[in-house]
Amino acid sequence: MDVVTGATGHIGNCLVRELVARGRKVRCLVLPSDSLRPLEGLAVEVVRGDVRDREVVDRACRGAEFVYHLASVIALSRGRPGLLDEVNVGGTRNVVEACRQAGVRRLVYTSSVHALVEPPRGTVIDESLPFDPERIPFEYGRSKARATLEVLAAARAGLDAVVVCPTGVIGPYDFGPSEMGQFFLAFARRQMPAYVDGGYDFVDVRDVAAGHIAAAERGRPGEVYLLSGEQITVRELMVLLGALTGAPVPRLRAPAWLADAVAPLAVLYGRLTRSRAIFTPDSLSYLRSNSATSSAKARRELGFSPRPVRESVAEAVEWFQAAGFAGLRRC
Repeated sequence: MDVVTGATGHIGNCLVRELVARGRKVRCLVLPSDSLRPLEGLAVEVVRGDVRDREVVDRACRGAEFVYHLASVIALSRGRPGLLDEVNVGGTRNVVEACRQAGVRRLVYTSSVHALVEPPRGTVIDESLPFDPERIPFEYGRSKARATLEVLAAARAGLDAVVVCPTGVIGPYDFGPSEMGQFFLAFARRQMPAYVDGGYDFVDVRDVAAGHIAAAERGRPGEVYLLSGEQITVRELMVLLGALTGAPVPRLRAPAWLADAVAPLAVLYGRLTRSRAIFTPDSLSYLRSNSATSSAKARRELGFSPRPVRESVAEAVEWFQAAGFAGLRRC
């Protein structure tokens, strides 16, 4: 029996799909408020509950061989440190203790490249970098670093646990949609009059799911594996999306000072209208950050082999169109 927390999320539902396709029995821990649409048609057991509830987590992990802990709050805007700590850190602590109690064969924890201390430009990001919350400027990254340290401490104390750190995740089955899914849809709906400088490393969600399973089967206890893909600039991504959707590529480049001034207002507007800002102060910082991430260790030890980013973008667009997301058509 495999247990997946955060099973309705982007990575979560793709991981569940891959496990089911391999003939595994899967139990999904899902928030009471979450739609089960991402799991529709999949033969899985569903447990409703919150990772902050230790009793629910214990029940979900009982009898498990592998536990994949993906449930977390992803926040690319600031102002929710309490919730981030409760879910990302406290929830992970509950899962660690539940795995100990249940005697699971292995825990695979989904951390993030944002949990690592970013090195200067020109330095490759790899597993040698520390998880040091005091040196990470963003609330989300700090919470994931603290959670990762909990898992690694448990591994040193005898729990068989492996950590995987994806970069920017894109691809199909993005029911949320995710932050990047929102970007794709906003572009296709012609809601982006300008572009910003920067870029990032993006990896296909299906490759990340396969990387999780490889970590469960072949990863070394107590080790960290970066799951990265390919770097692409914002401009290159928009050109690719333009060719796929027919939406015009903005010619206007928003200078950094203007983007920085507008981003906090966009976040405030999003909170007032209960929508998500496409660019936030944190996401702009990520786009300008060093994202030269190496997946060499995962390739060598796990057989990790990510597909080209252009293929992932094309198949994400195709999935959004087939799923009926308004305003998106494929050329």
